[in-house]
Amino acid sequence: MDLDWVPLVATQRALYDMPRGGARFKEYLRVLRDRTGDLELPLAEMNPMGHDHIPALLDQLTAIAAEDVGEAAMRDAAGATTDVAGRFRMGIVIADDLRGLWTDRVATEFGVRFESRPYDRRGWLVTQLWSSEAVSAELVREQTLVSVHRAAHILRHGYAGTLGDMLNQEGQAMAAAGCREPSLEPDDLDYTRRVVGPLRDARDRQTVIACLFGDGAARRLGYRPHGLSARAGLALALADARDRIAS
Repeated sequence: MDLDWVPLVATQRALYDMPRGGARFKEYLRVLRDRTGDLELPLAEMNPMGHDHIPALLDQLTAIAAEDVGEAAMRDAAGATTDVAGRFRMGIVIADDLRGLWTDRVATEFGVRFESRPYDRRGWLVTQLWSSEAVSAELVREQTLVSVHRAAHILRHGYAGTLGDMLNQEGQAMAAAGCREPSLEPDDLDYTRRVVGPLRDARDRQTVIACLFGDGAARRLGYRPHGLSARAGLALALADARDRIAS
């Protein structure tokens, strides 16, 4: 893969230097779109009307040299994905799942993981961070690696359509990035495998989100729960992928 790093932390921080209100939102739209109205930068998941906790996180990213960390991770991942042809730009974006009224964490994360076509066809990958999580160099590196390996998996196998495809995609991407979380205790992992196994051909959003993210997410979105722990399906995907690599 041919990858270029685009520093986006300063771009987001400059928006938050403006007072909250119409002028900031208008500037956000100007930065987001090009002259034709198409997407210029991959900032659709950010909250342009965010409060002070967002610029504080961006300042922390600057303090830990997150742009350098992300670029180095991207270079490492590119070296491990030379078997696929693809050209992308990449940068860090913070989504406000803590106080952003238009950001539901599960729905937005599902889109990041499985509905990336709009970004992909414009040649963008994103190191997706969340305002509810403490930033660190380790997190930036991990999420950068996951994003590149996810894109490589999609280029090799196409977009995930079924729950089984989604489990394979995310398991491979997370395992290749060296992720250790999410995880489950062995008995919970076995239980999840028994519940999810017969549903691997499911394509409907209600079933796949309930299986991937667990009962809490399902109930919050009005979907039928399946008796699963938080992020149970993702934990299963990672555990199975790590087992495949180890065998």
